[in-house]
Amino acid sequence: MSKPFLSLSLDMDNQWSYMKIHGEEGWKEYPSYLDIFVPHVLQVLDELKLKITFFIVGQDAAFERNHKYLKNIADAGHDIANHSFKHETWLHLYTKDEMRQEIDKAHDIIKEVTGKEPIGFRGPGFSWSATLLEVLAEKGYAYDASTLPTVIGPLARLYYFHTSNLSKKEREDRKEIFGKFSDGFRKLKPYFWKLKHDKKLLELPVTTMPFFRIPFHLSYLLYISTISTHLMMLYLNFAILLCKLTRTQPSFLLHPLDLIGGDQISSLAFFPGMNISSDRKVFIFKKVMNRLAKHYTLVDMNTHVAAILNKNSLKSVIINGSFS
Repeated sequence: MSKPFLSLSLDMDNQWSYMKIHGEEGWKEYPSYLDIFVPHVLQVLDELKLKITFFIVGQDAAFERNHKYLKNIADAGHDIANHSFKHETWLHLYTKDEMRQEIDKAHDIIKEVTGKEPIGFRGPGFSWSATLLEVLAEKGYAYDASTLPTVIGPLARLYYFHTSNLSKKEREDRKEIFGKFSDGFRKLKPYFWKLKHDKKLLELPVTTMPFFRIPFHLSYLLYISTISTHLMMLYLNFAILLCKLTRTQPSFLLHPLDLIGGDQISSLAFFPGMNISSDRKVFIFKKVMNRLAKHYTLVDMNTHVAAILNKNSLKSVIINGSFS
């Protein structure tokens, strides 16, 4: 009997986007670590024989200096998806015209640079809205992956505000980053949004622990590993058990700083977890992937989506409500 799917994706947030989110000066010069990170992550993924989805920011694709590295990702056989153009966590505030321009601009430049046309989207900071979903459906996207069904969003936001250098206006723009407590009660399994004009769009939430709705993607596992690797594995094993009991096929999220440390990117030493060495992060990543691979077939998002659509294996109810 074949193992169920688990899809792997990496939000390709660059150095400038981390600086922008945290209100650090100098982000408008668009400093980049893609020349360091891309060869690093491609080597690690190749060692594990993994193909994943990279959610690419359009602004990075617009700079010629990044073209080689982004093309290398596609040429290595990885899936490519859209992570917006400007990487603004207040994307949910955009008008429909602004949203359409944002999606189109990112889509076109990502396709031009990588040679692959995105069919999926994830909002920066898990930002999404009915307007976003409508624009994606009208554009013919196969799926959205912007929701994070967790109850700890407000706590994460408080920590984010405490550790960042944001103006009052910037805090207002970001006041819904990481979502509301009520978001923790959204569907964990893939489901369809039912939109205007009888359009539908598949949603693949970033998986959190069933019942408890707390995250277990790699950033959280790395944090727990600083306390105890054994505790981290217990946490991961419990999350896997609950996913299997509920027949949840996970969507597992990665970020660049999950795989590379301050020893290689010293300019982001202020960021949480950057005191962990790159070697240690890669060790943890491989340990986690090996454990997940015992229970799941590890695939990219496109493969996961195709299986859901082609086999009609969707179990969740169609969402109605204010979007219909």
